[in-house]
Amino acid sequence: MIYPSIDKLLNIVDSKYKLVHIASRRSKQMLTNKHFQMKQNEYVNKKELGRALEEVEKGLITIK
Repeated sequence: MIYPSIDKLLNIVDSKYKLVHIASRRSKQMLTNKHFQMKQNEYVNKKELGRALEEVEKGLITIK
């Protein structure tokens, strides 16, 4: 099962396209800078894209 659920994420972000854009930019930042907003063992996902979506769900990324 995919975590976090797309339904939960769309309650936070109003558009699928905006969600993809935010997650892709954040995952690229994670790859280049190795900066994570949570501890490594707190993430459910192992890959950066899933981790970026988890950060969106937990409110760690603000959307302007």
